[in-house]
Amino acid sequence: MSDRPSTRISSRKQPKQARSTELVGAILDAAAQVLAREGAHRFTTARVAERAGVSIGSLYQYFPNKAAILFRLQSDEWRQTNDMLADILADAQRPPFERLRSLVHAFLRSECEEAAMRVALHDAAPFYRDAPEAQAARASGDRIIGLFMQEVLPSVPEASRALAGDLIVTTLATVGKQFSEAPRSLGEIETYAEAMAEMYAAYLEKLESGRDTVNS
Repeated sequence: MSDRPSTRISSRKQPKQARSTELVGAILDAAAQVLAREGAHRFTTARVAERAGVSIGSLYQYFPNKAAILFRLQSDEWRQTNDMLADILADAQRPPFERLRSLVHAFLRSECEEAAMRVALHDAAPFYRDAPEAQAARASGDRIIGLFMQEVLPSVPEASRALAGDLIVTTLATVGKQFSEAPRSLGEIETYAEAMAEMYAAYLEKLESGRDTVNS
C-alpha cells in the first residue's frame, strides 16, 4: 500500500489510555527497525504496520503518513540530544571547556552506538526538514548552544558567538555522522573526541582573547 499524500507530520492524536500508548510504542519500535534495516527510501507505512503486527488503519489513527512517523522518530532523537546538551552544558559546577569536552565525547559515543538509525534518519530528513514542527524542534537545541556561547564568550560580539555555536553544531553533527559510518572501537572514539574537543577549545579561546572576531 502506498503512503497517503500529505504534508502533515504531526501525529493525528495522542494516546490517552495504556492500550493506545502500547500501540503507539509498538508502531515506533517497528518503525525504528524498518528504518534501520530498509533505509529511508524503502520505508513505508505498510512495512511498519506489518512489522508491528497492526492494521494499516490502526497505524493511520495516530500517524497520517510515513513523514509523521519519521518525524516522530527524529523528534525523539532530537529530544534525547537536547536533554544531553542541557544536562552537560548547563552544569555550572564544572568549567565550560570541561563541559564542552564531555559533550563531544558523549555525542560521538552516541553516534557510534546508534549509527544505523542516525544515518537512516539523516537520509529521511527531506521528508520533514522544512516543516514548522521540525524548525521548532531544532530551535530548542540552538537556544541551549546559544546560552553556552554567551557564558564561554562573554566579551565576544554576538555575531561571532552565533558563528561559533553554528560551527560547533554543524561540524559535530557532520563529523559524527561520517565517523560513525565505520565500526569504531572505544579507544578510537575517545581519541577522536579528544582531538575534536581540543580543536573547539582552541578556537573558542582564540575568540575570547580578542583575535579573529567579527564585528556585530
